[in-house]
Amino acid sequence: MEDIWHQPRTVEWTQYLLDSYAYWLNKELIPRQGNSLEQAEGLFNSTFVVVSHGLEDDPILNYGNRTALTLWEMDWDQLTHTPSRHTAEPVNREERAHMLHQAKTKGFIADYRGVRISRSGKRFLVERATVWNIRKPDGTPLGQAATFSTWTFL
Repeated sequence: MEDIWHQPRTVEWTQYLLDSYAYWLNKELIPRQGNSLEQAEGLFNSTFVVVSHGLEDDPILNYGNRTALTLWEMDWDQLTHTPSRHTAEPVNREERAHMLHQAKTKGFIADYRGVRISRSGKRFLVERATVWNIRKPDGTPLGQAATFSTWTFL
């Protein structure tokens, strides 16, 4: 896991995450200091959660920083083979799908609140999450991401 953040694909994806966040929210997710490799390291090692998925019919997680991997009790390989919907219990998936649709339509939503579940079954309440659409500079959609720093185990 230690070297994930500096792989070229992860560095590129980090730039899409950061650029899209700045585009939709008109502020930076992290200080944009240094080059793209340094920014990838900064995001990966942030104390808040950042997680994302692509545009598949059943979207698969494609990024989780160290805090996300710890919270969901997964390593990088496990996370990047997990359907995004599996981060929520079946009973909460319809609500989650509605929230993702709102973000897709509006570009982002802020102040999201919902229950999620780790790989081992630990439930936690996420509060004040921001969910945003990831896009290329030309506007081509790439997926969606979420960030939050407040959660409580249930």
